[in-house]
Order: sequence, then structure tokens, then C-alpha cells
Amino acid sequence: MRFGICVCTLGDFAEPSLVVDVAVAAEAAGWEYLFVWDHLAFAWGVPSADPWVTLAAVAQATSAIRIGTAVTPLPRRRPAIVASSVATLDRLSRGRVVLGVGLGGVDAEFTAFGESADLKERARLLDSGLSIVGGLLGGQSVSGVSLAPPPVQRPRPPILVGGDSTAALRRAARWDGWLAAGDDETGMSVSPAAIAESVAYIRGQRASPFDVMLTGRSAGPADPILAEYADAGVTVWLEHIHGRRGSLPELMRRVADR
Repeated sequence: MRFGICVCTLGDFAEPSLVVDVAVAAEAAGWEYLFVWDHLAFAWGVPSADPWVTLAAVAQATSAIRIGTAVTPLPRRRPAIVASSVATLDRLSRGRVVLGVGLGGVDAEFTAFGESADLKERARLLDSGLSIVGGLLGGQSVSGVSLAPPPVQRPRPPILVGGDSTAALRRAARWDGWLAAGDDETGMSVSPAAIAESVAYIRGQRASPFDVMLTGRSAGPADPILAEYADAGVTVWLEHIHGRRGSLPELMRRVADR
């Protein structure tokens, strides 16, 4: 199992320079991934950072750690712009981008600006958006248009799908894997057994290997829960860093303790 950090870029961590500090510390400690949230939380009264601007700063301040979103709610974004942002960030980072996508979990981030929060409509937009983003990033012509300049990674940057519904797992099987939320503010909220069941379902939908990334909360590198989730099929553990977990010095100590 590989290891990364997922930063909840709300509240105090809406300050992009703070996320850059976390990323630099994470790379120095040996973490392999740095993901950020993608929310318009200010729509419901909480400060939030733009993920692409934040990750561009992270890309410039680091050289090895892989970076991405966990997850981008594709139904509230224009797919062609997402594809362009991912390709630009992939070139800036010299091929280190992973794109996580999902339906979007907060209705107010849609309705506050006159967009539909209907789940069926969001699912339709997610599937059509994935087709456009995946096609453009993979060098295909979409509606007679090709993306330029292309991303560094070939055939394209990895695309993972979030969510725990059957439909989400089917999407994960069609793309490069599953990016699952495994914790809440108090600790782990999804058991290894539940993760193993979902991983088995995805394996039943595809023959080729795939990644399973899980956000979670551990006490440190010796925490036995890490082995339990690895046995369940998790390939990348994303230690969740957020302001409600502890003070900034406490969180930075956890980042340093790889």
C-alpha cells in the first residue's frame, strides 16, 4: 500500500499557502500523494480554496509528490475547462496529476447559483462529463476539437471515481479506480469488510488492475488499521488532514510522522 495526504481545504486550510506548507512537509516526509477537496463551501458559509490554483502552487513548490482532487464534482463544472486545467497542471507538475471525480455531495453548492441538485441529472452530467474529459485528456477529438497542449502522462492522467453507490462503483470500474471516503470527523466510518465488498464488486466488473484510494485517519505508521485496509484491497491510504482533527502543530506532526 502507498501513502498520501488528503487536505480538507475548508476553514483554516482554505488559505492556499498553508496547503503548500503541508505539501512540502509531506514530500519531505516521504508521502507519495497530496490531494485537496473541491468545494464551493463559501456558498454555505464556510471558507474554501480553489483546488486548481492551490495545486498549481503545490506543483511549483514540490518535485515528486503526486497531486490531485478528492473529488471534483464534475456536474457543476464545464468538462472542457476541467480537461484544460488538468492538462495544464500535469504539464506544470511534469506528469504528477491524478483526477478524482464524483457527483458532488452538497446540494447548496449547486442550488445557490441556480443549478439543479437533482441526483439523476447530476449522474447524467457526470457520465457525459467523464466522456469529454477522458477523451480530451486521452488525445481524442471531441466534437471536432482536440486538446492542446496535451498532458504529459500517456495515455492520460489517471481518473478515479468517488462515491459508494453501485453506480459509482460501476463508474470506478470503467475508469482507473475508486476514490473512497473512509472517515468522518471522529474517526473511521467505513469498515475494512465494507471496503473489501466494494473492491470485490469492482473486480467483478473489470479484468485489469485498478487503484483503490481511501481517505482515513490513523494514529501513525504503526497503526494496525493500515494493514487491515490494505488486506481489504486499498492500494493508496490518504491520511485526512482537516482543522477539526486537531491544532495545526498537531496536524503537522502527523504529516511529519510517515
